[in-house]
Amino acid sequence: MITIDKFNFAGKKAFVRVDFNVPLDANFNITDDTRIRAALPTLKKILADGGSPIIASHLGRPKGVEDKYSLKHILGHVSELLGVDVQFANDCAGEEAAMKAAALQPGEALLLENLRYYAEEEGKPRGLADDASDDEKAAAKKAIKEKQKDFTKTLASYADVYVNDAFGTAHRAHASTALIADYFDAEHKMFGFLMQKEIDAVDKIMLEPARPFTAIIGGSKVSSKIDIIENLLSKVNNLIIGGGMAFTFEKAKGGKIGNSLCEDDKLELAKEIMAKAKANNVNIILSSDAKLGDKFSNDANTQFAEANAIPDGWSGFDIGPKGEAEFSEVIKNSKTILWNGPVGVFEFDNFAHGSEVVAKAIAEASKHGAFSLVGGGDSVACVNKFGLADQVSYVSTGGGALLEFIEGKVLPGIKAIRGF
Repeated sequence: MITIDKFNFAGKKAFVRVDFNVPLDANFNITDDTRIRAALPTLKKILADGGSPIIASHLGRPKGVEDKYSLKHILGHVSELLGVDVQFANDCAGEEAAMKAAALQPGEALLLENLRYYAEEEGKPRGLADDASDDEKAAAKKAIKEKQKDFTKTLASYADVYVNDAFGTAHRAHASTALIADYFDAEHKMFGFLMQKEIDAVDKIMLEPARPFTAIIGGSKVSSKIDIIENLLSKVNNLIIGGGMAFTFEKAKGGKIGNSLCEDDKLELAKEIMAKAKANNVNIILSSDAKLGDKFSNDANTQFAEANAIPDGWSGFDIGPKGEAEFSEVIKNSKTILWNGPVGVFEFDNFAHGSEVVAKAIAEASKHGAFSLVGGGDSVACVNKFGLADQVSYVSTGGGALLEFIEGKVLPGIKAIRGF
């Protein structure tokens, strides 16, 4: 498999799948350009070589052509960051796109309109009636798959090289993220710098972790993290469980959790996870105490209690000082760290302290040589909120893609290029 740093794009047109799905305010101003900046090294490499990047992305979840999801809203900022006057095609798969792509000169760039204006990008039929029969659904699915082939072929026809730098969509078998790669031979398809860094970071913790290896898994529900936990139980030394899901484990152990979040239908599952962890010599760490609130609000009345002895009418919304010390000690003694999910309701400043302590402990461990990977939207928001993103080893840009990768699933966008 060829790598982007070894490829010379001189005189080549490169179809570059990026993830420019950035948040916009009511006036279409970009409120966070992190994803655009993350793709700049790849795009600038192509331009510096004398190549021509044809930039393709989705924005939002349009159900057809919707102006609010047009990539023209970000064109100016992309041009500013790249340092070239990026051209724009009003239709990613129309005559204009083909003509502008064909006319591109070395050192010029073209941004295509939103890929998801076309149902063919995702390969899912649109506009089916709610009461459509199974036969109608099957026929619609078959039809869109046939149209997807032509759509994919059209996109591929613009370029000599395919570059995937959109890790955030790598778990989707869409036209531009996976299927298009079939139109390029092994010497003319590759990962961009961002995509390669994401893959290397996950491979580093999942395939060759320095030990002790600690995973901090937070969030509200066990059900949303079960596949990650199951896969990690054969890899980690320590598993710290925080957030709302911790109370399902506390209740499964016989604790009283008051009004705290709990999935009663997952109590047996929690017991099975704890038994499997014990069998694998994995230490599961739950916070000894919790910071409680009498309502789900930043201005709730608060108190601290043992995590297994929470009074009725009160809910655990953060870990307490004992838990902070327990988590910090484990983290600071680790050589590999994965953080996915906050350990409290960090959006409320009143219940953000536990997550801040965890973030600082990870930063401290990283400073002393540990490799730390922070991923998942809320965890990334945490390290950004506390100004610590530059003090951990790697912050992933992929939400769902990262989770599926850690779960051990094969991601279509990765398999399309490296074969597995």
